[in-house]
Amino acid sequence: MSGRRMDPEELRRRLTPEQFHVTQEKGTEPAFSGQYHDCKTPGLYHCIVCGAELFSSTDKYDSGSGWPSFRAPVSDAAVATHLDRSHGMLREEVVCAHCGAHLGHVFPDGPPPTGTRYCINSASLDLRPADQD
Repeated sequence: MSGRRMDPEELRRRLTPEQFHVTQEKGTEPAFSGQYHDCKTPGLYHCIVCGAELFSSTDKYDSGSGWPSFRAPVSDAAVATHLDRSHGMLREEVVCAHCGAHLGHVFPDGPPPTGTRYCINSASLDLRPADQD
């Protein structure tokens, strides 16, 4: 179950329109347009809404999809998934387990060892480089 939702008006003031659309309205940024799709900087990716740790750069890989892709979240408790039947498709939506922000989707076509591909919108993430920890 996802955590608490934050005040939409406060989020509209704090987030960019794209960040708000992606995280609060379950939007998707265009492929190859996000700031992290080709990022190789070591560090931890946090939720842009609440700051929770979500993914590590050590699990990031280039899936060729145009969105940041990860083999796994930093922990099983970091994200939650929900069945998504929107747009005439059947997918698994990925949300931040702490605040419920929409992050992207997970697919069973990733590389070993997990076989999963967490396809995540850059607009939902905040990379904190390893040298800043």
